[in-house]
Amino acid sequence: MGKSVSMEEKREGIPIRFAVARTDLGWVLVAGTERGICAIDLGDSREALVDALKTRFDKAEHREEDPKLVRWIRGLTESLVSPRRRLDLPLDIRGTAFQRRVWRELRRIPAGRTASYGEVARRIGKPGSARAVARACASNPLPLAVPCHRVVRSDGDPGGYRCGVERKRALLEREATTASRK
Repeated sequence: MGKSVSMEEKREGIPIRFAVARTDLGWVLVAGTERGICAIDLGDSREALVDALKTRFDKAEHREEDPKLVRWIRGLTESLVSPRRRLDLPLDIRGTAFQRRVWRELRRIPAGRTASYGEVARRIGKPGSARAVARACASNPLPLAVPCHRVVRSDGDPGGYRCGVERKRALLEREATTASRK
């Protein structure tokens, strides 16, 4: 059974523009509304990413290759190559108050650094909520822009990642290598 999605998530009747590009980490899809980026996904197949977007926002009007989205995806792919480069894109992120607090904290973790789920929980004033932080990371609709890949288990193990643990490891290695050159 699939994850239930609220009407807010479906964004009924709202145009969702998207662009897809191939990177060394696989395919990346960026989708946005007039307010900003509402979805980022990484995967092995362009078709699978587009199908997942259309399922997730099944009540929206889908448009591909909008010039603004091409600029946004270019910025995102450039940040994959140069992780220290600040990714400053407009975001249209929706979630619970707790999720938004977690996601805001994740954006404070610099490239080349990690934090444990428990550390993030303490930083947002909710010690003991490491599992809830992990759930917020797993439900993050904007991986890369909201760098949930920088959150690891307390023993240093990468833990899970919606876009694949191997991609998480590759992102962390890339960021660590870039940080060590500075």
